[in-house]
Amino acid sequence: MSQMNSLTTLIKRLEAATSRLEDMVPNIGDPSDSANGIKSGQNQGISAAEEMGQARSAVPPTPKHVETLPPTIDDFDGIINGAVSTFVNISEEIGGLVAEQSAAVLRAFAAERKFLIITTKAKKPDIQSPVYMEILKELQSMMGAVNDIREANRASPLFTHLTTVSEGIAVLGWITIDPKPADYVSEVLSSAQFYGNRVIKEYKERDRKHVEWANTFYSIFKSLIAYVKQHYPSGVTWNNQKGIDPQEALKQVQSDHTPRSPQPSSKSAPPPPPPLPSFDGPPPPPLPPSGTSASSSSADMGAVFDQISRGSDVTSHLRKVDPSSQTHKNPSLRASSAVPPAPSRSTSQSSSRSVPSKKPKPESMRTKKPPRRELEGNKWLIENFDNPGSMIEIEASISHSILISRCTKTTIRVIGKANAISLDNCTQTSLVIDSLVSAVDVIKSPKFEMQVLGMLPTIMLDQVDGASIYLSKDTLHMTEVYTSKCTGVNINMPGETEDDDYVEKPLPEQLKSTIRNGVLTSEIVEHAG
Repeated sequence: MSQMNSLTTLIKRLEAATSRLEDMVPNIGDPSDSANGIKSGQNQGISAAEEMGQARSAVPPTPKHVETLPPTIDDFDGIINGAVSTFVNISEEIGGLVAEQSAAVLRAFAAERKFLIITTKAKKPDIQSPVYMEILKELQSMMGAVNDIREANRASPLFTHLTTVSEGIAVLGWITIDPKPADYVSEVLSSAQFYGNRVIKEYKERDRKHVEWANTFYSIFKSLIAYVKQHYPSGVTWNNQKGIDPQEALKQVQSDHTPRSPQPSSKSAPPPPPPLPSFDGPPPPPLPPSGTSASSSSADMGAVFDQISRGSDVTSHLRKVDPSSQTHKNPSLRASSAVPPAPSRSTSQSSSRSVPSKKPKPESMRTKKPPRRELEGNKWLIENFDNPGSMIEIEASISHSILISRCTKTTIRVIGKANAISLDNCTQTSLVIDSLVSAVDVIKSPKFEMQVLGMLPTIMLDQVDGASIYLSKDTLHMTEVYTSKCTGVNINMPGETEDDDYVEKPLPEQLKSTIRNGVLTSEIVEHAG
């Protein structure tokens, strides 16, 4: 059977070669025509190679001009049409911002595909040169678009989903890592899992679709780790021996040879989204009750209005109750009657209103759970500590994420370079860290204090009332601080020399928004004095 398959493949290749030679024969008379014909054939071959990313699921007819894709691009298309497209499809099922962000992820992978195509065509440029930055420009823009969706929707109920993807999209930066990009992919996976595991924990009993969504996103990293280890174990390679100028390769990719954005592959293309409802016209008429028609419903209502129009005669057919049978005049009947007494006016009015939900118990009245400090896989869990005057120390590695929750008057010391730290519902908690790969995320934690001894890229504060953050000199040129619904946040920066005191800088709390000519602009309100 394998010999037959090999023979069939060989015949198809001979047919393709014969067709190509037949196309070239009529142009032999004129050398210029021959050159043009060969050049045209090359262009058509490149276009066919670019379109293969969209048609991997179907077997196309054998074209006359075929330029096979390099194995590196062919296998990268396998990731896009496999793990990435599966993630996009399930994101579309969830819909909303999750679907919008997944589309941006797909565009980012398409931009990285263009970068890899350029590496197979060109010699490696200087990483500080403008052409190298121009080659990376589209990829950086697409990755930034993924993060912008998260930042523009911090109040969304699916903000944890958006943060998971925003943290994970940094994985596409593996192309700039040397010499072990696969290790970098693993580190970014740990950062994404820090937030993705929250999604799994929150939805595992509510909606398994979200759990599947998180696991599908993780599978992209696993596929990418295998791909990088196979093709680029020591970093991205360029065509330094036979490659063309990088600027020329960039022009080829950006011109008519630009590959289209890969589409999710499936047995059948997903149906287009339904049109948005129009609110301009009148609302549709309500449906009649089940089992009845509109005509019968209108006839019944006509009978009701006919009875009402009779006035006092509407009660003429009712039987008069004898006073001896009236319960409000005979207490003995009320005592023995099986019918419950009529509710009072105040009771009936209160019952007609919606019953308010039961308020949760205050934190001080809840049963305190025992303290917990455990390492589960790559995640540290520190919970329920109330240790005034004492310090909790943990030794973390670059793959560890740390979750701190419901701690009071506790000081936590993180030794080593960890991945990310999240602090949730803690009071008067202090945090001392060496360095982080990703970010510190603080949520609903009043009177928070933190000192950074090394490097920290990002600090995110949400609903924090009173915070003092002490930065190191290494963080002065790179740290970004995001705040939402925060008050009394002060950033302390070191002075020029070691003997100088920290310089305290309060973060702004009040903004002024102005509308001029239909344009809304916001600016910080400065307070003098």
